[in-house]
Amino acid sequence: MTYRQSRLFRSVLLLALSILLASAALAQKDKKNKKKDDAATAKSSSDDLIQKLPDQDKIDFVISEMLGAWQIGDIEKLHKNIADDVIVVNGLWAPPILGWNNYLVGYQAQRARTQQIRMDRTNTLIRVTGNTASACYQWEFSGVVDGQQSGARGQTTLLLEKRTDRWIIILNHTSIVEAGVPAGTVPPAQLPAAKP
Repeated sequence: MTYRQSRLFRSVLLLALSILLASAALAQKDKKNKKKDDAATAKSSSDDLIQKLPDQDKIDFVISEMLGAWQIGDIEKLHKNIADDVIVVNGLWAPPILGWNNYLVGYQAQRARTQQIRMDRTNTLIRVTGNTASACYQWEFSGVVDGQQSGARGQTTLLLEKRTDRWIIILNHTSIVEAGVPAGTVPPAQLPAAKP
């Protein structure tokens, strides 16, 4: 092969390789766009399904989504379900917290001290009256707080309001019933023995 033929061969090979890489990049871009479109379609479909649920199920979903976001530290999703004008009463002897921004400051400080968070919700009762609703549930928390394994049990009462066809938490009142022990180790309350 002559120098000229060799040079032509390399040029053709380089051109073919460039076309191949460009088409692969284009295919990858199309694949990413398809994934984005699929994700948007899936979100739209899930939102449509949620909107078709009865109000009690919508509220149950809001609570689940809020608790999930609380556990993983997803502030955007947490705020999605909590009103800007929320009132929060925590399980400690402290004044009520007024507004999302004030709640967020306390949440972020608490979150910075806590790892391996798990919050389980049970015995949920939801009552809907027009555009307002109440929800009560028991919870069990476990996690590492300030480097120490910790756990607590408690109860929460939420007030929700339907705003622009979405249920949103406007009041969160939480009470700690048992604290300072890892979750799962606190025996249930003992009932008096039945008399024969």
